[in-house]
Amino acid sequence: MTSLIQQSPGSGPAGGADLDQILIASGSAALLAALLIAFGYGHRTGKITALARHAERAEHSWLLRGLPGWSALPLRIALMSLLVTLLGLYWDIALRITQGRGHGPLANIAHYPILFGLFGLCVAGTLATVLPVGESPGRAALRITRCWEAPTSGLLLGLAGFFSLLGFPLDAVWQRLFGQDVTLWGPARLIIIGGVSLSLVAMALLEREGRFVRTGRAETMRALYVRRGLLCGALLVGLSLFQAEWDFGVPQFRMVFQPLLIAVSAGCALVAARLWIGRGGAVLAVALFLLTRGGIALLVGTALGGPTSAMPLYVVEALCVEIAAVALVRRPLVLGVFSGLLIGTIGYTSEYVWTSAAYRLPWSPDMLPEGVLMSLLGGVCGGLLGALLVRALRGELPPARVRVGVFAAALSGIAIAVVNGLVGAAPGDVRAEVTVDERTRQAEVRIEPAPIAEHPTWLTITGWQGGALHVDRMTEIGPGVYRTNQPMPISGPWKTIIRLHSGRAILATPVYFPADASRDKPGVSAPAQFTRPAMPEYQLLRREAAPGVPEWLWPSASAVVIACSLGYVLALGWGAQRIGRAISGPPCAERDAAERTASRRPFEGRIG
Repeated sequence: MTSLIQQSPGSGPAGGADLDQILIASGSAALLAALLIAFGYGHRTGKITALARHAERAEHSWLLRGLPGWSALPLRIALMSLLVTLLGLYWDIALRITQGRGHGPLANIAHYPILFGLFGLCVAGTLATVLPVGESPGRAALRITRCWEAPTSGLLLGLAGFFSLLGFPLDAVWQRLFGQDVTLWGPARLIIIGGVSLSLVAMALLEREGRFVRTGRAETMRALYVRRGLLCGALLVGLSLFQAEWDFGVPQFRMVFQPLLIAVSAGCALVAARLWIGRGGAVLAVALFLLTRGGIALLVGTALGGPTSAMPLYVVEALCVEIAAVALVRRPLVLGVFSGLLIGTIGYTSEYVWTSAAYRLPWSPDMLPEGVLMSLLGGVCGGLLGALLVRALRGELPPARVRVGVFAAALSGIAIAVVNGLVGAAPGDVRAEVTVDERTRQAEVRIEPAPIAEHPTWLTITGWQGGALHVDRMTEIGPGVYRTNQPMPISGPWKTIIRLHSGRAILATPVYFPADASRDKPGVSAPAQFTRPAMPEYQLLRREAAPGVPEWLWPSASAVVIACSLGYVLALGWGAQRIGRAISGPPCAERDAAERTASRRPFEGRIG
C-alpha cells in the first residue's frame, strides 16, 4: 500500500493473490452478511433481544447520552473499528516497505486488523438501519418496507464500510490484470482509503440525525463537546491517510501533492470542527489528531518494529481557523474561504518549517510558487466543503443553487489540483555516473546534465525491503556532484535506487536489485564504477507489471474506479443535503408534541 513496494523474491507470484485466499476472504464477508441478516431479522421480529439491550446500554453511556440506541451503539462500534483499521493500514505500509508485500489478502498479518475494522464499519452501518423498532428515526429516514424506516446516515455508514471492503477483492483482481501495483495511490487502494476516511462524514450525520430525534433528552454539554471533538479529530486523521507516502518518506508522486493534501485536510476538518463544536473546536480536533496519529506512529515504529513516520502538526492551521472564526463564525462559507487562504499561506509556512525538522524528505524552495498555489487551492476547497457539511448538520443549508455550485466548485478545484500534480516530465538525456567505495559502500554520484540537479526537490539514495527503510539525502560537493552520507544497502534482498525529483520530473537510476525469478527479471549489481541512464521512476517500480496488457484496459479500469468513487462522494453529499433539509424544521420531539396538541383541540372544542 505504499510506494516503492514490489514482490519479495521467492514470496509468491507477482501476478496477484492466490485464489484460495480470495475465496476465504470472500467467504468470510458472505458469512458476516448472513449473520447480520439473521440478527437484524431476529431483532425486528422480537426473537432476538441482545441488540436492543446493547443499544440501550450505549445510549445511557456518558459520552453518547442524548442519542437513541440506533445511533449510539453504531457510533461506538464505528469509532472503535476505525481506530483498529488505521492501526492496520499504517502497520501494513510499514511491513510492505521493510519486508515486501505478500501474495494475498491473508498473507500479511497487518491485513487482519484492516479487515476486522472494515467488517466493524459494515456492522455499524447495518445496525443503524435495523435497530429502530417502534421509534421513528426522523424525517430524513428512508422507508425500506411498510413498517421499516432506516436512517439515511446509517445507510451511508454501511455504504462506507462495504465500499472500503470492496477494495480488497478489487486489489487482487487488479494485480492479476496488471501485475503488482506499487503505490498507496493505486486505484483499488484509494477505494479502501477513501471509504475509511469519508466514513467520518457518515458518522457525523448519524450523530446529528440521532440527536435531532432525541432533542430534549438529558445530556451534558461537556459530553457533546467531546463527542463532536472525537468525530472531527477522527475526520482529520482519516483525511490525512492520503499523505502516508510522504509521512514515511517514500512518495511516488510530486512533492507539491503534500501541501495540497495537508491543506484540504486542514480546511475541511478544522473549519467543520470550529463551526460544529464551537470555540476551541479546531484546537480540540488537532489535539485528538496528534494523540491518535502520534500513538499509532509510536506503536508501529517501536512495538511493531516498522520505520518511523512523521505527521503534519496542523497546530498553526487550527489557530488560523480559530482567529478567523472570531469575525466570521456567522458566515460559514466566507469563513471556509478565509480560513483556506490562511491555511494556504501561514499554514504552509509553518508546515514548511516542520518538514525540515521532522520529515525524511523536507519541502524545498524548488516547490515555490507551485506549492503555495496548490496549498491555497486545497485550503479554500477544503474549507468550503467543511462549511457545507456543518450547514447541513445545523439544518441551515444555503439555497439549492448556492450549495450545488459551491460543492461542485470545491470538488472541481481539488480535481484540477490533482491533475496538475500528476502532469510530469521525463527528460530522456539524464544519466548518473556513480563511483562506489567497496569498503565503506559510500558513493559519489555525478548527475548529467548538471542543471537538472541544481536545487532539486529531492535527490536521495533509497533502499527498501531489506528489513528496514534506507533514505539518504545526498550532500552536494560540486555542480551536479553529490556524495552519500551513509553506506548504501547493495546486497541481499535490498532494492536500491537513486531518486531525483526536479520540477515536474521524477527520475530514478537503479543501483542494486536482486534477481526476481517470479518475473524472470535479472538482478542489477553495484560495481565500483558504473554509468546508467535515469528513467521515469515508475518504470523501475513497475518491473513486475504483467506483460501483454492491452493499452485500453488500464484507463478503462481506472475510469470505472473513478466513477464508483465519485458516486460514493455524491451519495454522501446527497445524504448530508437530505438530513440538512429534514432538521431545518422543529425537532422531532417538539413536532410530535405540537401535533398531539393540535389533534386534541378540535375535540376539546366540541366537548365545550
